[in-house]
Amino acid sequence: MNWEKYLNAKRLRQSTRETGSDPRNEFESDFGRVIFSPAIRRMHDKTQVFPLTTDDNIHSRLTHSMEVMAIGHSLGIRLCEHEAFQKYVNRELHTTLREIPVLLKNSCLVHDIGNPPFGHFGETVIQDYFSKLFSSQEICFQLNDVEKQDFTKFDGNAQGFRVLTKLQVLDDHYGLNLTYATLASYLKYPNTGKIDKEFISKKKRGVFQSEKKFLEEIFSECNLIDNESYLRHPLSYLMEAADSICYSVMDIEDGYNKGWYSYDDIKKKFIGINGMPEIFEKVEKADESTGKLPSEIKKVVDLRIKLISRLVTLAIENFIKNYDDICNGKYNHELIYDDESELAEKLKMFSINVIFPKQEIQSLELTGHSVLSGLLDFYIPFIFRGNKDYIKRAVGMISNSVIKAALLENEFDVPNDTNEYYTFFEKYNEDKPEKKIFSDYYKLRIIIDFISGMTDQYALDHYQKLSGQKIR
Repeated sequence: MNWEKYLNAKRLRQSTRETGSDPRNEFESDFGRVIFSPAIRRMHDKTQVFPLTTDDNIHSRLTHSMEVMAIGHSLGIRLCEHEAFQKYVNRELHTTLREIPVLLKNSCLVHDIGNPPFGHFGETVIQDYFSKLFSSQEICFQLNDVEKQDFTKFDGNAQGFRVLTKLQVLDDHYGLNLTYATLASYLKYPNTGKIDKEFISKKKRGVFQSEKKFLEEIFSECNLIDNESYLRHPLSYLMEAADSICYSVMDIEDGYNKGWYSYDDIKKKFIGINGMPEIFEKVEKADESTGKLPSEIKKVVDLRIKLISRLVTLAIENFIKNYDDICNGKYNHELIYDDESELAEKLKMFSINVIFPKQEIQSLELTGHSVLSGLLDFYIPFIFRGNKDYIKRAVGMISNSVIKAALLENEFDVPNDTNEYYTFFEKYNEDKPEKKIFSDYYKLRIIIDFISGMTDQYALDHYQKLSGQKIR
């Protein structure tokens, strides 16, 4: 429970920024690094729920992340101003208000930065593709079982950690070089081993083998290792709450904006939940000055505001109530789902039962399956089974920055001529044992880095060009 450690402002590489002329603290500097990064910009054309949508009223991955950031900031302020937390943290209020809210803004803004095209279904497509690929034995890959699971258990959270720590490359392999505290609070699943859904921190493969050493360093410096187990950063619970609050509430508003149900349909689903009759009464109340009843869209918006407020309050209350267990790694719940009323659970089930099965979503997700599987069908055989000419052309299509990042993290010399990048993908030559080439793990890692970083539309266009469906 050492907040000096939890708020560790050190970085993987010592910062060279000139602090004398920059009044920002290290976490505020992190925010600038994130907000100007290409990976954040690409999220404007990545799926939240509706793939390839042209409807400006519907959330993209970027607008969702911005809203999560806003709620995370609010959670941070409310936490800092809570009397009990002030005693726990034992720091000046003005100091924590300059640190914790912006730290939560950072982790919330980047929480989906590693998600592939076509949303969470894109993760499923990649997982399924590699499960079939490795079991078919059509190509003999030199990977151990743990390395294979980085692909068969592919997860956007782990890819995001890689994006933040390595793939936003300039001249070294430290990515955006964010503070330990920002990176630790980002990681909901500090797990490089087996998935164990009974434990909240091990529900997914949250860190790849390629970033395992960074995980060890960061969590050691933040005092988040206990008996060789990684503990969640306490603020990751609030980042997770901000995300869950947004998607559970805003997905319902998106469905309403699509015309799939009315305000009354929403009311019928939730009126029976403890505390909801009072909320609906306030939402439907006439304007005191004019006596005018609110329009339907006004009621939906006001309902969203009040639902968010209730869930934010619940998250803070549960954080304070379970503070010791959270810091000791014994709290095994999401903050907003630890609730007798089960409001968050019922909001989530509404989306699962009413929104996600819509044909518009299902058909476009299947388009995503064709696109992602098709891209993998091109790049993997070309690089692993193709002759030199095929390798050269496939590598020439991959982003140079992705390959450069892999060269740097493998401590290879980076050629001045990018046309030489393909030579690192060639097969081992016994006549030239000193020649450095990528392992099979990193060849696959590079392919996934490239494809998962694509926007939905770019992935579709790229697939159509490679498959000959369009030329330009």
